[in-house]
Amino acid sequence: MVPPGPRNWIPGKHLRALQYAPLPFLSRLVREHGDASRFHVGPQPVFFFAHPDQVRDVLVVRNASFIKGLALQRTKVVLGEGLLTSEGELHKRQRRLAQPAFHRERIHHYGEVMVEKTLRARDRWQDGQELDVAHEMMRLTLAVVAQTLFDADVDDEADEIGAALTELMLMFPLLVHPLATLILRFPFFPQVRRFRRALERLDRTIYAIIGERRRTNVDRGDLLSMLILATDVEGDGGGMSDLQLRDETMTIFLAGHETTANALAWTWYLLARNPEVERELHRELDTVLAGRTPSPADYPRLPYTEMVLAESMRLRPPAWGVGRFATEHVRIGEWDVPKNGLVLVSQWVTHRDPRFWPDPERFDPLRFTPEAKAVRPKMAYFPFGAGPRICIGESFAWMEGVLLLATIAQRWKFERGEDVEPQALITLRPRGPMLMRVSRRT
Repeated sequence: MVPPGPRNWIPGKHLRALQYAPLPFLSRLVREHGDASRFHVGPQPVFFFAHPDQVRDVLVVRNASFIKGLALQRTKVVLGEGLLTSEGELHKRQRRLAQPAFHRERIHHYGEVMVEKTLRARDRWQDGQELDVAHEMMRLTLAVVAQTLFDADVDDEADEIGAALTELMLMFPLLVHPLATLILRFPFFPQVRRFRRALERLDRTIYAIIGERRRTNVDRGDLLSMLILATDVEGDGGGMSDLQLRDETMTIFLAGHETTANALAWTWYLLARNPEVERELHRELDTVLAGRTPSPADYPRLPYTEMVLAESMRLRPPAWGVGRFATEHVRIGEWDVPKNGLVLVSQWVTHRDPRFWPDPERFDPLRFTPEAKAVRPKMAYFPFGAGPRICIGESFAWMEGVLLLATIAQRWKFERGEDVEPQALITLRPRGPMLMRVSRRT
């Protein structure tokens, strides 16, 4: 049995919706057709599932019946065969090699660097200064991931790297086009030329970091040292080539700061529009920290700060959707998905289901008290994905988000600026600058 869905009277209509307005399109599918729907992009059948039980089937229970979806597969032109894009045994091998860098003790050490970098950023700001908050968060999280995971200082390159990243993110509409692979081969398209220049710019930084580390051959205790020195004792006993190192470094370099930067930017945006939540956040910080600088040990002592971040990622999930290709016929709930069917689930949609999130557009961190979480289906909230492909850096991201939020909010607050619409590219970015005035807390 196949789910209902919209008719496609206009050729290319659904493709354009996925390219340029996926959030309204997917939200409309749920309103008009319920938890499960089906439509076509050309000859390709696409299935959209929104209920938490269906999300669990796709990402956890039936995970072995799927591979990554079309858009993410095409990001291989940027990420290569990194953790985000690789499949099968290669993915398992790479994850085994990278996993030790994200153990709890190491993340605790990373927390000290996170706070140090944040102190430098917040000390640059002036009372009353107007900032592009999204840009500031990108600079900050880029510095954090470069220092913690690769022991590299990229502060002088931050603006160039940020511009290159933005150019890559703007490629999303092209990546979901059926002819994307062909179009990317022709440099006479201006967008393709800009894309290639951006990728070359990022590769220069990545290969420079790898090359310097290969020459010194010193174990600095960071992720890159681990990847260079690691051997796959459960597999072939081999290590990583420079190309594999490049792919993993690029993946973590991009994914490790882009998503956290967006989460923080949207958090400041939502706090400025919800002063009662902001006051409660300040109350916790003032009580727990009593004026001293946050430390990694404070992370578990700041539950409301973590709830603020969690609620922000509910309303503005940095990863707004997940795509999977069925490698065999699979049943999701009562619905049949044929082999080669494309399946979509969406954090943006499921995180707004009023059955599990009453008054879903309201910003309310108390949705994430232990009692509130206990009565919801687990997969009603999945900002980092789920199952074997869950984000390897989830624990890193939670600590980073809470410590950066606490360190900044301890001194500064952001005044409400112009409304900014979300833009669903590879991640959920603000559409245009997020201009806000920073004020020193008294």
